[in-house]
Amino acid sequence: MKTFLTRSLWSRILIVLGSIGMLVGAIDPMEGSVLILPGSLIVTLGTFFNQSERPLFAYRVWVFLLIAIGVGAMWVLRAAGGIGGKSGHSMWWGVLILPYLVGWSMGIWGPGSPRWLLVLGIGVGLWYLAILGLILKHSWERDGAMSTLPAFIIAATGVLTIGGCIRRWRRDSPHLVPRA
Repeated sequence: MKTFLTRSLWSRILIVLGSIGMLVGAIDPMEGSVLILPGSLIVTLGTFFNQSERPLFAYRVWVFLLIAIGVGAMWVLRAAGGIGGKSGHSMWWGVLILPYLVGWSMGIWGPGSPRWLLVLGIGVGLWYLAILGLILKHSWERDGAMSTLPAFIIAATGVLTIGGCIRRWRRDSPHLVPRA
């Protein structure tokens, strides 16, 4: 019994710490990848220690893999000189980064996410929409010299995250769903 309580306690601690890392890293989605990737791994390890939730563990492994693939692609592309503009690499190489954004969003609103994470996930989603506004304003001031495609992708991630958080909140709160 004592071992189970210890494992359960460590599981919760790791999930909370990893989730906080994923949220703090999301303030700047590109530079924050150095917090989001290990945060996702810590959440996955925390879920592993809770042996009663094997389907949830499989989900979180997939989330971690998506984030790892996308972050790895982002770091390789950055080391190769970036994409678009004067880099000589097509913007289409950016598609390799999409698993990172999708995985992060799924990690925030996926099964087993506590309510506090859903609320903060909505906040980050709103921040991603604000990033779009800031970049659009900046690009208009410079006659559209800056590509806005990445901003639209980050904004789409924000919309996905907000929608996922609201959906998970409603699903986990049956008293909020109107009765037919």
